Amino acid sequence: MNEVPRAPGPRSDGRGKPLGEQACYAALDLGTNNCRLLIATPTAHGFRVLEAYSRIVRLGEGLSQSGRLSDAAMDRALAALRVSGEKVRRRKVVKFRAIATQACRMATNGQAFVNRVANETGVKLQIISPQEEARLSVTGCLNLLDDRHEAALVVDVGGGSTELSWVDLKGAPQGPNGIPPVRAWLSIPIGVVTLAERFPEGEVATEGWFRQMVDHVKGEIGAFRRADPMKPVFDADRAHLIGTSGAITSLAGMHLRLPRYDRNRVDGIWMSRDDCDAAAGKLLALSASERAAQPCIGPDRADLVLAGAAILQAVQELWPCNRVRVADRGLREGVLLSLMSERAGRRRRKRRRKPGAKRAIAAE
Repeated sequence: MNEVPRAPGPRSDGRGKPLGEQACYAALDLGTNNCRLLIATPTAHGFRVLEAYSRIVRLGEGLSQSGRLSDAAMDRALAALRVSGEKVRRRKVVKFRAIATQACRMATNGQAFVNRVANETGVKLQIISPQEEARLSVTGCLNLLDDRHEAALVVDVGGGSTELSWVDLKGAPQGPNGIPPVRAWLSIPIGVVTLAERFPEGEVATEGWFRQMVDHVKGEIGAFRRADPMKPVFDADRAHLIGTSGAITSLAGMHLRLPRYDRNRVDGIWMSRDDCDAAAGKLLALSASERAAQPCIGPDRADLVLAGAAILQAVQELWPCNRVRVADRGLREGVLLSLMSERAGRRRRKRRRKPGAKRAIAAE
């Protein structure tokens, strides 16, 4: 199993009892397409997952046309959030954070839905900014960054938006989680759901239709100029890409020809640019029903996976990387690490404020 990123902090409660035996944390990410929950305890090298829950809820279905969350979509999300809330209460977590992203940011009734969720499930969602979403994605993928390269581009493909973070791997780490400096970040209001709705597939997927999606995404990303100082590093092939999304992990599963999806086989693997193109080509050759029958795609992603492949291809054409690392991790893991770091920091500050602390330090 790939190591989950390390959360800095004390490894015991001061009485010799491992912190993981008493502290339980939970993170929930309600996106445009999925509701994901992760419950874990800290360890010396990261955290141990106690429970994971994920449901495709399609909260943003039809949102790009109506500007509102539909009743059916909200009901699906509420059902998943009720289950999540029960799991969190049963585990008696010490710290829980639930975040909502592009669908709730964009919808005119997004805040009203958040209020309803709190009243009906007890889950208090926070609608986070695109900038925080990008930061949490980098945090969640921290130990997949390969410092043999000079830079990395972390691409988080969601249902309603895509976040890109240009990371300087040679810069001094910053913050409690030791994140290399993010030199530029961008959020575009295009994700697999919104792109698929804008470019309906029709009866047969064609290369021309796929190319339309790629060019549309390139138009959004190509207008962004703040990352241009890092272009020479990418042009010289001294950078790599990290892709985190269900669509990208599905591509990796296709590449590996897995008989069923296996996170331990997918998370952290390297794919070449040719591997990505070949996997996308295989998908284009399949009908929607054939894609649904693929073990690493299934019926819930069959109509979205090519939109994800188009977003990945658009990024690769603008920011060429021969090496792509696949991440079956992201926002939830970033939230968990942030929660654990915050609590560890408070514990350290409390210890420093205890009487005699200065004398003890001076005596060392």
